[in-house]
Amino acid sequence: MNPFKRSLPLLIAVVALLAPAAAQATWTVRGHGFGHGVGLSQYGAYGFAQHGRDYRQIVDHYYAHTKLGRNSGSVRVLLGSGEGAVRFRGAGRGCGKRLDPRAGYSFSVESGRVVLRRAGAGRVAACGDEGRAWSGVTIAGFGRYRGSVVARATGGNISVINQVSSEGYVKGVVPNEVPPDWPLAALEAQAVVARSYGLATDREGPFDQYADTRSQVYGGKGSETTRTNRAVEATAKRIVTYRGEPAITYYFSTSGGRTENSEYGFSGGSAVPYLKSVDDPFDDVSPVHNWTERFADDEIESKLSGLFDGRLRRIDVTKTGRSPRIVRARVIGTSGSSAVSGDTLRSRLGLMSTWARFTHR
Repeated sequence: MNPFKRSLPLLIAVVALLAPAAAQATWTVRGHGFGHGVGLSQYGAYGFAQHGRDYRQIVDHYYAHTKLGRNSGSVRVLLGSGEGAVRFRGAGRGCGKRLDPRAGYSFSVESGRVVLRRAGAGRVAACGDEGRAWSGVTIAGFGRYRGSVVARATGGNISVINQVSSEGYVKGVVPNEVPPDWPLAALEAQAVVARSYGLATDREGPFDQYADTRSQVYGGKGSETTRTNRAVEATAKRIVTYRGEPAITYYFSTSGGRTENSEYGFSGGSAVPYLKSVDDPFDDVSPVHNWTERFADDEIESKLSGLFDGRLRRIDVTKTGRSPRIVRARVIGTSGSSAVSGDTLRSRLGLMSTWARFTHR
């Protein structure tokens, strides 16, 4: 998803980086929030929990016209891919063979096929296009995981996939997306939306999700904590549904006071009935609820090179969403200008969100 990792110490460090620059800075950008702005604000959920709301009330606030339902399944997470062998231990079975959980094994690709070997004892089985070992494995270079490890031949390379129950998946997501010491209601809300997102965005092909911010940050069993597992278990199989189907429950760090419609929060996004802008009254608990960035003339002109001609004169916001994040803007130079998206400005300038306004002195 895009989703970001949002630990409080990390955000405080980011705030420090956004401190006012030296006196030569002449462009000031004042903004609000961190992330795309669509769906649940994690710091907003934290604030709601501090004010006594339970996870049902929190989820209901951010996703209009939805209901809580129950669903479960399995999730296939791509952990990585590349050359060489995949070494693991802890598995009781693999490629149709009984394995010793105390021994080390490896999957490798030979002549386009996956082969299972035992450390120091040679080949155990020829597995075909993919090899599988389960359950509860420790994978060298990755960590400990519930479910099974799947090694899939992709040409001369090998893809490492963890296939795990949706409950096991969510246990490996929640502590990597919010701090485990947050209020329990906020952790429970995160568990529900992580489960919903994971089930709603499964895909055709060998895997459903990435293990990083392209999907949700997933660290497997080795990253689990007692408190976050408690939140997952308290909401077992609970998901957000829209018309009986799992909802794509986007979420992000900090709204700045209001979330955004899906058609405005994402470049090329479309309107979704349950992803509408809502007030976020308790999001000010976030250290980046409001932020300021400053640039010198030469610095901002370099970052926006190619979007204007001559010297940069101003940046005019021409269309906003409901929050109001920037949808379109015009970058105006002394000899020429161009229209750009809010996402382009955010990317070029390294801003925390598209809810930003520009002044020049």
